[in-house]
Amino acid sequence: MVRANGAVSLRELARVVQTSEVTVRRDVRALEAEGLLDRRHGGAVLPGGFTRESGFPQKSHLATAEKTAIADLAANFVEEGEAIVVGAGTTTQELARRLARIPGLTVVTNSLLVAQALAHANRVEVVMTGGTLRGSNYALVGSGAEQSLQGLRVSRAFLSGSGLTAERGLSTSNMLSASVDRALVQAAAEVVVLADHTKLGTDTMFQTVPTDVITRLVTDEPPAHDDRVSTELQALADQGVQIAVAGTGASGNAGGHGSAGGETSGAGRQQRRDVPLPGPRRGQVPGGQPFRTAGVMGEREQSSGAERERARVADLRRR
Repeated sequence: MVRANGAVSLRELARVVQTSEVTVRRDVRALEAEGLLDRRHGGAVLPGGFTRESGFPQKSHLATAEKTAIADLAANFVEEGEAIVVGAGTTTQELARRLARIPGLTVVTNSLLVAQALAHANRVEVVMTGGTLRGSNYALVGSGAEQSLQGLRVSRAFLSGSGLTAERGLSTSNMLSASVDRALVQAAAEVVVLADHTKLGTDTMFQTVPTDVITRLVTDEPPAHDDRVSTELQALADQGVQIAVAGTGASGNAGGHGSAGGETSGAGRQQRRDVPLPGPRRGQVPGGQPFRTAGVMGEREQSSGAERERARVADLRRR
């Protein structure tokens, strides 16, 4: 079953072999010792292959400046009084810290870290799912979490994961986490993925959000001359995903401080700006419209004069 499907749950194994989950768990442990499979929470997968999931202590120290910049920019897409869902992850935890300043929010989450970040925000209502605690990322998973999301409807979902490709969309290394993330997506009218450049082009075992369901990607500035990341961004844009790029700045500070961050205005909100992308379709998305990363302005148009100026610049770049 593991060879055929890539992964299997202990419950399914127990049903097929007509024994208890306790017995199956013991047998899976023995097979892992022989190198025949890898155990996962609630199941087993083929050994090696796709990227394995790191625990929270490891993730929390990876790409910290990038995650901070991404969270700063993503918070600009949240309006006062909205109801949203926020998934588990270190990047979404950073986002939650910024959501505490937005009044009238209702935040539904399966993450203890997200809930903790909002615990003292007296203008934000936090709704937690049920479920079983998964200690490696402090998230509630399982049927209890999924059932508590049934019938829920919110404006948008903010999710992160282990990898993102144009071919498969967002993915994660854990079967139970993927299942809850899919339930979060079903509750939202729009899906916003938060992923730093290290996750772009990386594919992991369980798909959570297909590319055609992703409304917007919020990521950081790709490294110079990294054709792999730039190509992946172009492929995502070609499939209709709106790309918002946050600059970490020369000193590694978030929020557009330094030359990489783009222009800011008002209360430090980042402006829309172009990102150089390779290939013959550079500057284009399906339908021939100029490709632009969306900062805080998103689809809000400023004025006809500004539109004509942007069109002129886009035309010059295509030449």
